[in-house]
Amino acid sequence: MKRSIVFLGIVCLCALCLAQKDGPVLKTFTVIRAGALIDGVSNAVRRNAVITIRGNVITDVADAASAKIPPDATVIDLSQATVLPGLIDAHTHIFLQGEVPSEGGYDIQLLKYPLAFRAARATVSARRALEQGFTTLRDMETEGAGYGDVGIKMAIEGGYIPGPRLFVSTRAISTTGGYPLEGYAPETEVPKGVQIVDGPVEARKAAREQLDHGADWIKVYMTHRSWVGKDGELVSQPTLTVEELHAIVDETHGWGKKVACHAYSGEGLQRGLDGGCDSIEHGLVLTDAQIAQMIKQGTWLCPTLSVYYTDWASADTADGQRDRKRASAHAESFRKALKAGVKIAFGTDMGGIPWTESIAQEFPRMVDLGMTPMQAIQSATSRAAELLERKGQLGVIAPNAYADVVAVAGNPLDNIELLENVAFVMKDGKVFKNDLTPSR
Repeated sequence: MKRSIVFLGIVCLCALCLAQKDGPVLKTFTVIRAGALIDGVSNAVRRNAVITIRGNVITDVADAASAKIPPDATVIDLSQATVLPGLIDAHTHIFLQGEVPSEGGYDIQLLKYPLAFRAARATVSARRALEQGFTTLRDMETEGAGYGDVGIKMAIEGGYIPGPRLFVSTRAISTTGGYPLEGYAPETEVPKGVQIVDGPVEARKAAREQLDHGADWIKVYMTHRSWVGKDGELVSQPTLTVEELHAIVDETHGWGKKVACHAYSGEGLQRGLDGGCDSIEHGLVLTDAQIAQMIKQGTWLCPTLSVYYTDWASADTADGQRDRKRASAHAESFRKALKAGVKIAFGTDMGGIPWTESIAQEFPRMVDLGMTPMQAIQSATSRAAELLERKGQLGVIAPNAYADVVAVAGNPLDNIELLENVAFVMKDGKVFKNDLTPSR
């Protein structure tokens, strides 16, 4: 009997040990004391707030006077800073680096750089984005690097490299004559920076392939090159037909995903709207009728302003006239879209701009063209999260949201350029950067 009791005790002890080993791991608490809090949704700034985080999720946001701090919580004192949700850039290219013409421009990426080299540089781009407080990116195609963005996303999610949350669009889609590389001898086959399709059948198949290989969004090019027309207007070459785009949109929506349309102006942009795209990227020239259609359909605008103020050709050349027309027409369209109430999400086209530059340079552009500082911030937080269909999860400091938190010294509502110097970055409940204060 005694042996049976001892044996039973050993069995129970082993079972208890196994249960403890295999049971759920208790998530630790982190508390952030925020001197000023911009939560991403409210137009009001909250003072002396306490943000409680368990694991990678925000559990509570309360006034400091009434907040209950869990015992043994790690406390981060940002009481002298302004705290915001992690920022979201909804239009980037981590596989591009600004492409200086003297170094070979765009073509060298596809002709001479191995994919492993480009992936290594993309890894650095992702880290730089996170260092600047951008905890989420919608990356708008790999520019000839195939499904490399899926691999970078996997590496970030697996904890192998630091980087933002990625929503990837893989190869992107255009038509014959609708994307570089261009200008080579006709008998020479050169790679293209996108997947080329002609006809609705090929278009649908390309969407299926990209979705099957991990695309979160499908990116299509509805216009290609642009130039100044005979009457001084900006003219853009249309690419896909409405029927081709319809096939892509129908397939993509069937998978529960969305379609982003690169579109400068004119017929190509109109086809993008008529074909049912979910976002217009750039939108350099928007007519009143197109703005009304965007509002009716719920189409988003991701304007990417800053990239059109870089690398202008000489003013006495056709390219220089085009460059200046792009910027001036874009500014007018942005103001009109903003005034009319078009849904606008923050995007930069980083990669077209070197990753060594500030992503947040887009904020003062938006403010200069009519947004309030709070509207600009919301475009990069809760509004961008809504575009990504992550409302309440990203771009907001609130219970049940992911613990993506950034902070700056000073008040960005007084000086939006302060967002170019993010000093604290937390992603998924883990502190990546803290130049403000040590935790305790």
